[in-house]
Amino acid sequence: MANKIKKMIKANQEVVGKLLSEENLDAITTAAEGIISALKKGGKVLVFGNGGSAADSQHMVAELVGRFKKERKGIPAIALTANTSTITALSNDYGYEVTFARQIEALAKKGDVAIGISTSGTAKNVIAAVERSKEMGLLTIGLTGKGGGKIKAIADLSIVVKSDDTPRIQEAHILVIHILCELVEDKWVS
Repeated sequence: MANKIKKMIKANQEVVGKLLSEENLDAITTAAEGIISALKKGGKVLVFGNGGSAADSQHMVAELVGRFKKERKGIPAIALTANTSTITALSNDYGYEVTFARQIEALAKKGDVAIGISTSGTAKNVIAAVERSKEMGLLTIGLTGKGGGKIKAIADLSIVVKSDDTPRIQEAHILVIHILCELVEDKWVS
């Protein structure tokens, strides 16, 4: 069992190490700067994804609204994955593909930031929400894995974890989320 554990830890280190590519460092930097700029202008952050990415969305929002490392005023952020009544009503009435796009339509405004999380980059409801966000003038950030999928092609910024292993992608996503939260919190004026 110890060998299997070591193998998983080494796989994590290898995948996380790929975040040090210039492409990802630039994307993470630009994403943090975009979020900070939007917040300073009165915008908010809307985050969404499915399954583990839904949990990651809620985790990011909790760090922003609550605190990450510093005591400070809350940062305006909404996880579009948290309201089960809204998600199930939209899924039932319109279909699952619109669950996040419809919430973007209702809750977002030009100048906000939309962060779509998908390990494959191909989740249809995440794609639809990124597309709707772009139409409305939001900064769109894709947090994906594998090759980035369609989200990489349509988002203003994409941070792609270069791996086909979903658990390792999700582990790297949490690191990126924590980096973004810390960078944003450092610049947040309470």
